[in-house]
Amino acid sequence: MGKWLLFPVRKAMEVAKSTAALSAVAFVIWLSAFAAARAHEVQPAIADVTVTQDEVSVTMILNGEAIVADIDLSSITDTNNAPNADAYDRLRALPPEDFVDRFLEDWPSLAEGIDMRAGDAPLAPVLSEVSTEPGEDPDLPRQTRVVWTAPLPEGDAGVSFAWDDAYGSLILRQIVEDPAEGEAPYAAFLNPGQRSEEMPRTGTASLSVGQAIANYIYVGYTHILPKGLDHILFVLGLFFFSVKLRPLVTQTTAFTIAHTLTLALATLGILRVPASIVEPLIALSIVYIAVENIFRPSLTRLRIAVVFGFGLLHGLGFASVLGDIGLSTGRFLTSLVSFNVGVELGQLSIVLAAYLAIGIWFGQKPWYRRRIVIPASLLIGLVGLWWTFERLIL
Repeated sequence: MGKWLLFPVRKAMEVAKSTAALSAVAFVIWLSAFAAARAHEVQPAIADVTVTQDEVSVTMILNGEAIVADIDLSSITDTNNAPNADAYDRLRALPPEDFVDRFLEDWPSLAEGIDMRAGDAPLAPVLSEVSTEPGEDPDLPRQTRVVWTAPLPEGDAGVSFAWDDAYGSLILRQIVEDPAEGEAPYAAFLNPGQRSEEMPRTGTASLSVGQAIANYIYVGYTHILPKGLDHILFVLGLFFFSVKLRPLVTQTTAFTIAHTLTLALATLGILRVPASIVEPLIALSIVYIAVENIFRPSLTRLRIAVVFGFGLLHGLGFASVLGDIGLSTGRFLTSLVSFNVGVELGQLSIVLAAYLAIGIWFGQKPWYRRRIVIPASLLIGLVGLWWTFERLIL
């Protein structure tokens, strides 16, 4: 009798656990959709630096409103999540010429966060130009172009660059008008507060192997977590296909080989596909994977081929990030491999987190597919469908 009395209690606990797990998945997916639809995504600034014998010149593309609003870009991925997001939105709503006036007004305090040095000697930046693009949509970031120069002291000391970590990450490129034969241009991804290598007055700086590995693993990982919401949902779709190890390993291997191939081809400039084509197709790949999880949950050659094909698309998406950074030809292979390692570590983190949160507890339950896989895949598919509509029409 006691056993029969306990049965409904155990059943209720199982339902509660599965409901809680599904609710957590639903919340993450809903949050991803909401964040993507209302993205004020934080992107790294881009600085082109030219060093001559007498002067250093910097042309920078940055999110001027976020910096003027005193948002700490080192700790967020979306300006909506900042405590002073309202101040950012007010600045974003200003006409370009009005924001330029505000930027010029704040320049003396903003310049204090710029730390350029010739050897150990500090350099004082002199602002020469500021312009802000009109921006197509007030809900999206717009770019501000800032140009400044600084006279160099006598001697041959090279120039290094860093800025306040609150200004966020920075893609730095040294521009040389007449590079020596075989000389590789210097390009580096600087984490918040990180200092660049010294850029000489003749020739270019060189990126060490260790720095290239560390920098590009970081770039690859953060492109997945937390920034790659579409890639996160695609990998979750692969996870929900089957709790067994073989289907997951087979799919992720096919996906990895494919995106590695197109990432290399696109970064080398051999393959070019516009983002207006790639991005909607990536969203559609999420829809397809989710639908197949629901209606055809068996590992077939077609499934592997489809995952491989979608991996080719995602590799093109990854390449757009490296296109912005501009890999140094001197460390091209090291940087490319390191970026891909970072991407793989990000994907592994997603799978591991999903397994520890859901798979290990509920994967062997008879109701796992009915109560978790199908509803979660349905939610993933709906988000992918919305992104497809958004990228094609909105």
